[in-house]
Amino acid sequence: MAHTSSPEVLSIEVDGGSMPADLHLPGSGDGPGIVLYQEIFGVTDYISSRARDLAALGYVVLVPHLYWRLGDPVVEEGGDGLPQAMELMSRFDWEQGVKDGVAALEALRARPEVRGPVGVLGFCFGGGMAFNVAAAAGADGAVPDALVSYYGSALPTLLGMAPRVTSPSLHHFGLADDYIPVETIREIEAAVTAGNDDVTFLTYEGAGHAFDNPSPLFHHAKASGQAWVATESWLLEKLPV
Repeated sequence: MAHTSSPEVLSIEVDGGSMPADLHLPGSGDGPGIVLYQEIFGVTDYISSRARDLAALGYVVLVPHLYWRLGDPVVEEGGDGLPQAMELMSRFDWEQGVKDGVAALEALRARPEVRGPVGVLGFCFGGGMAFNVAAAAGADGAVPDALVSYYGSALPTLLGMAPRVTSPSLHHFGLADDYIPVETIREIEAAVTAGNDDVTFLTYEGAGHAFDNPSPLFHHAKASGQAWVATESWLLEKLPV
């Protein structure tokens, strides 16, 4: 994974206060935008590393700290941190979080460094958040120009809003996911592809949930590598730099 300079930490005014968000700039200083939404573990080194990878491709990347209302914790990625992460999720106000996620999208669109289209991308918790933000933003006419969702953990409960997600989208799922069984993955595929001709839905044999996360508990090197190559080429097609 590529590494560049430290991000600038922004404050985004939202309901009830200011949400911190990390702004990662490409070497050129400007480009298309991507809002990157965190996993349940928070804005971890892994999430920041993926933000730098996207910036290295030429994108202006904004990573909102969606747990800011809970004190902005970062939990250890892996088995020891999972119970704490699940406890955080139980206290997370999803509806308010979606509003914060939309605010991050609007804030990135308004940045002077952003030239051209703006997309959303998320992993796990963030994959569901990106999908919901695309639906909510679409209701206001500010449809993201692209959506990438890695094994969106909330997607099984969000399929009713699939008709409102009109952005070109790319979905990744492992077929050995302990949290989202294969039959549910196929239900998700049917829902997100109905009525939207610009959906790419990729699955990976033997890969479990969070397969892109480098933690030994989750990582599936082959699926991670294949999915990231697909993500890069798809983004460069939909959000050309």
